[in-house]
Amino acid sequence: MVSVATLWAPILLSAVLVFVVSSLIHMLLGYHHSDFGAVARQNDLLDALRGFTLLPGDYVLPRPGSSAEARSPEFAAAAAKGPVVMMTVLPAGGIPMGRDLALWFVYALVVGLFAGYVAGLALGPGAEYRPVFRVTSAVAFVGYVLALWQGVIWYGRSGTTAAKSTFDGLVYALVTGGVFGWLWP
Repeated sequence: MVSVATLWAPILLSAVLVFVVSSLIHMLLGYHHSDFGAVARQNDLLDALRGFTLLPGDYVLPRPGSSAEARSPEFAAAAAKGPVVMMTVLPAGGIPMGRDLALWFVYALVVGLFAGYVAGLALGPGAEYRPVFRVTSAVAFVGYVLALWQGVIWYGRSGTTAAKSTFDGLVYALVTGGVFGWLWP
């Protein structure tokens, strides 16, 4: 068994490299540019939404007030008429990229921490590169990818976007596994 405390270097370095690789993917490759669709007359829609003073959060429309209302003919008619909308409202002022990037780095640290924890339980000191790579890559892949597909299943998110992010997660997992394999005590 290897304690997580002895794995601080691969945890930190893998998070740094995942952060750099993800930045390169999003800034240089451009395949995430199509993740969100455009709305015709978006200014008209934004003006209309402003009148509702929506607080930041997640919304679904139409939304029944109870399970009995969800079974009502009125709700069925509203859903059939459409549009059916799931949306996230962010605070005014734009996307806080500095905060989001800091949180993404913390997330990468947490994924590395769990990858190291599981590998530390499964493998001993001096383990060879390949077993360390396999275990940490698998755990990192789970951390970066699997929850994306819940959004496709339950919230109608784009399967194409999830597939692109799954590819990203595979790259991040391979980077994580490579760092752990290289720096394993």
